[in-house]
Amino acid sequence: MAVKKPGHNPPEAQCRGRSLPLTAVKLKETLPDFGLRQASQLMWVGLLSDIHANREALEATLDHARRAGISRFVFLGDYVGYGADPGYVVDTVMREVEAGAVALLGNHDAAIGSGPGGMNSIAAEAIEWTRPRLDIAQREFLARLPLTLDDDSRLFVHASAHAPAHWEYVTDVPAASRSFMATQAHATFCGHVHVPELFHLSSTGKIAGFQPVQAVEIPLLANRRWLAVLGSVGQPRDFNPTACYGALDVERNVLTYVRVPYDNETAARKVREAGLPAILSDRLIVGA
Repeated sequence: MAVKKPGHNPPEAQCRGRSLPLTAVKLKETLPDFGLRQASQLMWVGLLSDIHANREALEATLDHARRAGISRFVFLGDYVGYGADPGYVVDTVMREVEAGAVALLGNHDAAIGSGPGGMNSIAAEAIEWTRPRLDIAQREFLARLPLTLDDDSRLFVHASAHAPAHWEYVTDVPAASRSFMATQAHATFCGHVHVPELFHLSSTGKIAGFQPVQAVEIPLLANRRWLAVLGSVGQPRDFNPTACYGALDVERNVLTYVRVPYDNETAARKVREAGLPAILSDRLIVGA
């Protein structure tokens, strides 16, 4: 059953007025400026997943989103693991939640309390490195996070709508089909995979998926159902090392995948200096 974050309004509940396309806002790294006047209140929600203790990627992404006029956020889990700055990332997400954001639980976050059982050796080593570097407040914050946010016609979850606590990867049509069958939501938004992809289910039951192009608005048409895998802020694996986040216009029902360059060389150096597995540093450079 989906869990609503207590004390916070769902993204759509705060919508008023009309919004402009995100491409109307000047974003030097990714999006063109068509010279349109920015609306006084944009209806965009930033969707951030798989930050993985990458301070540089998180800072650049939040700055990028705010300059676009995005002030509301849903964090889809995995704040820790792999990277060298778990405390900073958890503290930042905690502050965003205090300011009205929603944060969900990821499998690496859950492993802080339960241990890394079932993880591969690299992920397990990173969790064991991370656990003593979080204080009590940070650990308690992670332990209290819900698995899902059910916002009327939208479902937000770290891994999949199908058994969210089992951390299933949505990488193909069969996995997408299981998620579609598990919810009646018009659109499901998840992370976990580190590779952006978008699946849609037609009225005839046909499922198809594609890798979205960055900075292109995708209308989430009402006559289909949608499952958006948002990629990763802190450790992309689609051979593009730039941070990836989603921008959702909750009024026009439009999703944009946004890529943000950041100082990945510094992030990679810090991983090496921390003594974490070398592959975790290399991935930040090559994006795989």
